[in-house]
Amino acid sequence: MNTIIVQADYANVQQGKDIAVLMNAYAVDEMGGGEPLDSSALDNIPRELAKRPYAFSLLCYVEGKAVGLMTCFELFSTFTCKPLVNIHDFIILPEFRGRGLSQKMLKSVEEIALERGCCKLTLEVLSGNEIAKSSYRKFGFISYQLNASSGEALFWQKPLSLH
Repeated sequence: MNTIIVQADYANVQQGKDIAVLMNAYAVDEMGGGEPLDSSALDNIPRELAKRPYAFSLLCYVEGKAVGLMTCFELFSTFTCKPLVNIHDFIILPEFRGRGLSQKMLKSVEEIALERGCCKLTLEVLSGNEIAKSSYRKFGFISYQLNASSGEALFWQKPLSLH
């Protein structure tokens, strides 16, 4: 199985298409919400990511086919006064799962984070996504807490209306 992982070039037309196809595959997956992305979002994802200097994506190709995507953002840890990398979106196409590709992609993003002097990797995962949680644990991820008496961190959101 010929596998390569590359940092995406958002200006590359084919890689932009690959990002859009994989993002839509993620969105229609049960763990991505089960709904396709709006065509405007799909058409503009690479261009909008390119506008954000702290964004980067990794693409995984198997035999030349785009089968995995990881979109990340470099953020900043105020507690350590160092950068960190947040893995925001992560998808491996269902028919390519179970082949160790997630571990390879996680290793690639870890190498980038170390090159950037980052103190940690972060990500969010749905509590019911046991397959992803198992993969992340295998790579060394743990739930976030400052101390046991305060409990684990929770990821919350407040959708905003742009009207």
